Amino acid sequence: MSDGTQARRTVIYLLDQVLGEGRLLAECYAAGALERLTPEDRARTQRLTLQTLRSLERADRVLQKHLKKSTPLTVQNALRLGAVELCHGAAAHGVVNDMVAIISKHRRHGQLKGLVNAVLRKVAEQGPAEWAKLRVPRLPKWLRKPLAEAWGAEAMLEIEAAHYAGAPLDITGKPGADLTPLGGTALATGSLRLQEAGQVSALAGYGAGDWWVQDAAAALPAQMLQAKAGERVLDLCAAPGGKTMQMAASGASVTAVDTSAARMERLQENLTRTGLTADLVVGDALEQNGQFDAVLLDAPCSATGTIRRHPDLPHAKDGSAFGALIELQAQMLAHAWSLVKPGGRMVFCTCSLLPDEGECQVEEALEMFPDMTVDRDVLPPLGIDPAWITEEGGLRLRPDYWPQQGGIDGFYMALLRKSA
Repeated sequence: MSDGTQARRTVIYLLDQVLGEGRLLAECYAAGALERLTPEDRARTQRLTLQTLRSLERADRVLQKHLKKSTPLTVQNALRLGAVELCHGAAAHGVVNDMVAIISKHRRHGQLKGLVNAVLRKVAEQGPAEWAKLRVPRLPKWLRKPLAEAWGAEAMLEIEAAHYAGAPLDITGKPGADLTPLGGTALATGSLRLQEAGQVSALAGYGAGDWWVQDAAAALPAQMLQAKAGERVLDLCAAPGGKTMQMAASGASVTAVDTSAARMERLQENLTRTGLTADLVVGDALEQNGQFDAVLLDAPCSATGTIRRHPDLPHAKDGSAFGALIELQAQMLAHAWSLVKPGGRMVFCTCSLLPDEGECQVEEALEMFPDMTVDRDVLPPLGIDPAWITEEGGLRLRPDYWPQQGGIDGFYMALLRKSA
């Protein structure tokens, strides 16, 4: 077996969990799936898992001509991983030998090692040429249909191309921090983008707490809210805490609320590393009370805007939770609005590509609350394209925006002001 055997074995396990059990990769990681791996194998496992999930449609098309009947999921996932690696130029000897060795030791499917050997040797010969001719993988129908209805067929193809390309690393710096040792490209919105980042914790300034990882889209809601020193600010559904740190860095008194104790521990670690402070509350957003100068609600949503970084999502989910999420968002928006002082403000946002989780929520809230207005004036200074401003005055971001710069997560956000 090659040095990459353990990584490949773990990739197959993770693919089984996502495609067979409907689990998200984040759940698998939290359960310790990567714990016994070396740092090098951990990085390799994550890279290959994401690459295979993004490429499932292509891998299956390359494999189908060599398979006369369906195979057990674990064997199919080994073949998928092997096909992806071979079609991306990995040495055939190492890939084929590893996959054969892994399947040969499987307690139920060991007898299929010969099939794995034969199929992958054919893929090694023919696969790379076939791969180059295949279309960009499409989203599953349950998700592709509503997104195509929302944004159109042409935009859908561009969104899928952005998903397949993956995402660079964006970071947000503390005010006054020197980020020049990192290199990268400064985006118009204020984030710094690194195309080839490597190990995050090894980058300059990480240990000193000069910055944190945060997609450029996710950095905009806090910029839109413009928390100020001396203000009482509430961050609902706060973990893992990028927005909390942005607002704490402004000097505001921030209360951050989230239901997940584990994710709040991670937020506390980030606050400690960056030398920032906030009051952390593990609890339900709907049970919070008080009055605040400003509230930021990043509501639970389908997360369909983050698929370029989380390609497991469309394979682990099926859209059945959309209705409950949309109802929960409306409840949270209404409750969060009750926590805003007269004359105060609130940002409502979701990392979703579905208008029902963004534009429609704000349109309905405007009808429900006569003391609510949308502030459009805050948007142009954020460095965004004016074409991204929506009819009701919010900001719509999509993965196909900024294609030459590496895209941006799908997001919706709006700044809502309460009359005095």
